[in-house]
Amino acid sequence: MASVEQVSAVGQVLLDSKQELAWRFRALFTLRNIGGTTCVPRTPSAACCCCHSPEAISWISRGFSDESALLKHELAYCLGQMQDARAIPTLTAVLKDTQQEPMVRHEAGEALGAIGDTSVLELLTEYCQDPVIEVAETCQLAVARLQWLQSGGQAQDDSPYSSVDPAPPAPQKSPSELRSILLNERLPLFERYRAMFALRNLGTEEAALALADGLQCSSALFRHEIGYVLGQMQHPAAVPALSAALERPEENPMVRHEAAEALGSIGRQECVGVLQRHQADGERVVQESCVVALDMLHYENSEQFQYADGLVRLQG
Repeated sequence: MASVEQVSAVGQVLLDSKQELAWRFRALFTLRNIGGTTCVPRTPSAACCCCHSPEAISWISRGFSDESALLKHELAYCLGQMQDARAIPTLTAVLKDTQQEPMVRHEAGEALGAIGDTSVLELLTEYCQDPVIEVAETCQLAVARLQWLQSGGQAQDDSPYSSVDPAPPAPQKSPSELRSILLNERLPLFERYRAMFALRNLGTEEAALALADGLQCSSALFRHEIGYVLGQMQHPAAVPALSAALERPEENPMVRHEAAEALGSIGRQECVGVLQRHQADGERVVQESCVVALDMLHYENSEQFQYADGLVRLQG
């Protein structure tokens, strides 16, 4: 357990715009992992009962006035992964705020679905018709996930990943069957996402290459999620496709950002050159993603126990 003073010290790093972005990211993930001392009652419809520091949630929630869309996107992601209902008011406000960047609003919608509290179903249903297609598709997925939970769906405990995903993995099928579902743009997005996470969980080269084919699909939201899962898999077979996505100047910045972070997560030496080239990219979110990705790559090749290990030591 961290003291209020320790949480505050890390929170100040997160909100300090003069700090290097890589350190602010480390501060964010430190806050995400900080536990609380008491359990706040959750609604019966919530997915689980997690204990988190209310101070950590407060510090993360204060960051949405920052100028960095990338940082705000990650703030929303972390609040969703924490699955704490105390974050719902903040995430609701971000989703409703049309002055926020689409990638930030998208992540707020996804986070509301990840928390698993069905009290937000009406809100998410309303935003299924948002004029920003990435926001609309995200809310459609979040509604489908909450309805799946309502129908008795349970998160699988045998996943090799600890993330809360926008859709549960599909029932067991062959890689070729899953690939067919993944790439079939006539199917509902939720069904294709289920195939995506099932392929991710296989962890094989065949699965990674099937997922990489999804980087050619029409939905930018879908391509962005493909980049995310390839980063989770950390399979080197995905490096060429991810590098190509990052290199395409006409590609949606959301997709390019996720491709950059995936390359940093994979952590291979052949990822360094393309990330370094795009540290000066014309899109700020791509620039910043490459900076953070190179920091992640350094971590992947270091002896640090966890990504935020250095920050934890720094804060005492």
